Amino acid sequence: MSDYLDESLDEEKSKSQIKREMLALQELGLRLSDLKPELLDNMPLSDELRKALAETSKHTAHIARKRHSQFLGKLLRTHDIDAIMQPVKLMDSQTREYNDRFHALERWRDRLISEGDAALQSFVTDYPETDTQHLRSLIRHAQHELTRNKPPTASRKIFKYIRDLDERRLGLK
Repeated sequence: MSDYLDESLDEEKSKSQIKREMLALQELGLRLSDLKPELLDNMPLSDELRKALAETSKHTAHIARKRHSQFLGKLLRTHDIDAIMQPVKLMDSQTREYNDRFHALERWRDRLISEGDAALQSFVTDYPETDTQHLRSLIRHAQHELTRNKPPTASRKIFKYIRDLDERRLGLK
């Protein structure tokens, strides 16, 4: 009999755990309200949640904002949080996924500048929608700037271009 009671207690969540989960949903709701509407369009959100996220900016008083965040948390309980968090993690600069993606793009940029056409061909296989003529021109400018010790403006343009390609491929743009 005591074994049965111990097992049932293990399955129940403590009040503290439930509260932590609710606060995490509220925080997620506020993070979602800060995202661009184009990014929210790609997420599996209900119409009621979309409307509530759009209304978040109207609530400026502290207690109103707190009450609205609680409402957002309540609405998020019925959604697939993992499907919502994936694009958020890729766009939030404080997450590991964003940093990994950022570093991978930096490696691509450096490889494109140092290796030239060989790296460009492998890049095009990964990103088939690439404008190769435009990117090749940027690579030549970056190589020219590198040899002349000029500021890396073309290198920055390459990074911006490949970041845009990556965001389009991931559905973030």
